[in-house]
Amino acid sequence: MRKVEVTSYDGDWPMKFEEESKQLHHIFGSEMIEIHHIGSTSVKGLKAKPIIDIMPVVKNISWIDKFDAEMINIGYEPKGENGISDRRFFQKGGDDRTHHVHVYERGDPEIKRHLAFRDYLRKHPDILKNYGDLKEELSNLFPNDIESYIKGKAQMVSEIESKALVWYQGFKS
Repeated sequence: MRKVEVTSYDGDWPMKFEEESKQLHHIFGSEMIEIHHIGSTSVKGLKAKPIIDIMPVVKNISWIDKFDAEMINIGYEPKGENGISDRRFFQKGGDDRTHHVHVYERGDPEIKRHLAFRDYLRKHPDILKNYGDLKEELSNLFPNDIESYIKGKAQMVSEIESKALVWYQGFKS
């Protein structure tokens, strides 16, 4: 059973992203256009589940399945789309997850959503604090119930996401 654990920001998370991204560059090679550290571990100062979320952006999503064996060799479990159309998802660490890899094809709107959310939190410390506090509170309320944890933060995530997308569009224009 997965335990829901939210910890204080760990300064080693960016290094863990860099280490893993080197392996992913090696596996995906020229198919990969860019790679991003996303999710809560990518936001300095944000409390988070200690799982490094990585988002490779690739030329053709349909070719990614051919890398499943290589991903398995470095400890990942291929999960296919895992509920999000046109994504390939990999997780590492079983019930004690350490990494999630979310692969999208260039131009997918999910890329902008992830980057907007991350960058918005980086620039808005008051929202970052409120979001981190909620996550910590929910992890204490639901230490063995990931679904309730996710449901508990859904409204705040949706509100932040809406503001972030408007902000990001203005920021990137």
